[in-house]
Amino acid sequence: MIINHPDIVAEVNAAFYRYELALVSNDTGTLDTLFWHDARTVRLGAGENLYGIDAIREFRAARPAAGLDRTLRNTVITTFGSDYAVCSTEFTRPGTERIGRQQQTWVRLPQGWRIVAAQVSLMS
Repeated sequence: MIINHPDIVAEVNAAFYRYELALVSNDTGTLDTLFWHDARTVRLGAGENLYGIDAIREFRAARPAAGLDRTLRNTVITTFGSDYAVCSTEFTRPGTERIGRQQQTWVRLPQGWRIVAAQVSLMS
């Protein structure tokens, strides 16, 4: 298995930053596209546990569109072979000293790179 093949890292990097742009601009269509459309998809959030794509879609539809700007730091993308990756990052938002943490598991599916599991947390 090749870890961090440059071509695969570039693909996942593009998908990761496509997700980030969609997140801060509240582009729910792109966010939905980038998650695996399956009942086994999991997103554990800072204040919610979402099991399945339907729960994730409901959360996105109800989420306020304001205050989504953030700055990423310490982003690490690690690929394993050509079809599996883990993306970890920290983020900060204007007006708060809290540090957010986000980790995503990405898998190359027939439709392209998709998030199959995600976790978001906040710390003081």
